[in-house]
Amino acid sequence: MNNRESYDYIIVGNGLAGLHLALSFAQDSFFAEKQIALIDKSTKHENDKTWSFWEKGKGKWDNIIQKSWQEALFYSSEKQITLNLNPYTYKTIHASDFYSEAKRILLEKSNIHFIIDEVIIVEDSAKPIVKTATNSYSAHHVFDSRITEDYFSELNNYTKVIQHFKGWIIETETPVFNPEQFTMMDYRLKDGEQTTFTYVLPFSKTKALVEFTYFTPNIVDEQTYDKYIEEYIKSVLKIENYKIIETESGKIPMTNFPFENYSTKNIMKIGTAGGWVKGSTGYSFKHTEKKVAIIIENLKKNKPVSTALFKSKYKFYDKIFLKVLHDENEKGEWIFEQFYAKNSIETMFRFLDEESSLLEELKIMKSLFSSAFIKAFFKTFYHS
Repeated sequence: MNNRESYDYIIVGNGLAGLHLALSFAQDSFFAEKQIALIDKSTKHENDKTWSFWEKGKGKWDNIIQKSWQEALFYSSEKQITLNLNPYTYKTIHASDFYSEAKRILLEKSNIHFIIDEVIIVEDSAKPIVKTATNSYSAHHVFDSRITEDYFSELNNYTKVIQHFKGWIIETETPVFNPEQFTMMDYRLKDGEQTTFTYVLPFSKTKALVEFTYFTPNIVDEQTYDKYIEEYIKSVLKIENYKIIETESGKIPMTNFPFENYSTKNIMKIGTAGGWVKGSTGYSFKHTEKKVAIIIENLKKNKPVSTALFKSKYKFYDKIFLKVLHDENEKGEWIFEQFYAKNSIETMFRFLDEESSLLEELKIMKSLFSSAFIKAFFKTFYHS
């Protein structure tokens, strides 16, 4: 039983960011004597999402990946593109497997403590106070994954596109999927003139995740997703008989809202609440790993925790992309077709990973050169 009320570090929220951070603390001997608490009202055991990401070679999560691929398909209304991902591999992990593996590692550490409680407020001071429904705790530093209330009240002042989706994991009676290829984006079935596409991850010849996704300013009702998933399975995949094993859904903010401004000297916003989700794509898994690695080094070197956490040029690129998607949402298919058709995998992934050279960035810009991007550039430049 844990009777402590004071810690070196408190992590509010046991999601992707909180657990990544706790694992980095646990696996670095520098923090072996530090007392660390994770506070969440949930025990985090449900399979509430799927995380997918690309990386080169072997990775630290290979023991729990559900499936990996080295070839992807892209479909626009006009063409099909087959993408050889080498030297990258695309990997997918079920959230429940990640939660279980993270907790297994963390529970072996005597200096890491799980507290099941609801955080009500975090009070900023030289030694912040975390007040929960049943207790109060202090720490030298708090990492808070709760999204600020200002996001909901002030979002209209910023560019906002929501990546929202629903997916079915289906199982068929006969082999119909090619488990060696996944579908990154398929625009052959769309909801009007909006940026909507289907994403397919085949886990085996008879089992796959089929997900209908929107990159739009507004959301839709549950039945709309179901209608398009059902239509895609029937009309595109030509599958008549199948059963739904699981469903998943989500809403990811793609926005230039300044989440990072809500961190202070002793309280850092993390995850979505800290602006760690890449604004132009919604990708978070590998970006979270990178942010956590920077935080750990900052703490070890006694630097301000948020030092070098963001690269301003990529935030600017994301703003332009979001402006186009927001103002001319029907252009999404064209944007992604140009992106995948005119750039190498290495160039694209390095750009999305925020590791690109200036030459690679110029190649990306050239492939997307259009009046929409020119307008978005000047609107963004003069309002930055």
